[in-house]
Amino acid sequence: MTINIRKGTAADMKNVHELVMELAVFEKAPGEVITNPDILTKDGYGERDNFRTLIAEDENNRTVGVCLYYIAYSSWKGRMLFLDDLIIHEPYRSQGIGTNLMKELFNICKEEQVKQMRWQVLDWNESAIKFYEKLGAFIDKDWYTCKMNF
Repeated sequence: MTINIRKGTAADMKNVHELVMELAVFEKAPGEVITNPDILTKDGYGERDNFRTLIAEDENNRTVGVCLYYIAYSSWKGRMLFLDDLIIHEPYRSQGIGTNLMKELFNICKEEQVKQMRWQVLDWNESAIKFYEKLGAFIDKDWYTCKMNF
């Protein structure tokens, strides 16, 4: 199988949203998603680019994976990249697509001259934890995620 990885565009947001919903179901929280393709298009490709995407496509140009990220800032490290979601369509998992998306994201980190990349993983998602550790990530269990919804 041939997989192409490219930077996402506004035209990809319908497919991105479908994968976001697939992830929400996997994480047992589909009711938590309030975005839709129009919101993603506006927020990612509107007046301000609040996020960027990498798209993984199969040989039939079907979107089989997405990496949604944004540039942030750390008072300790400076410019950093925050990976919000790495989603691989379920039938395509364990075929190296996630690894290829992460490697491309590492290249973007170098291009953007960020000093650190951060992301979160659910404590019960053992396969994702093992995947990230295999890539060399440090899973920091000392920090809690804090949230406030508005």
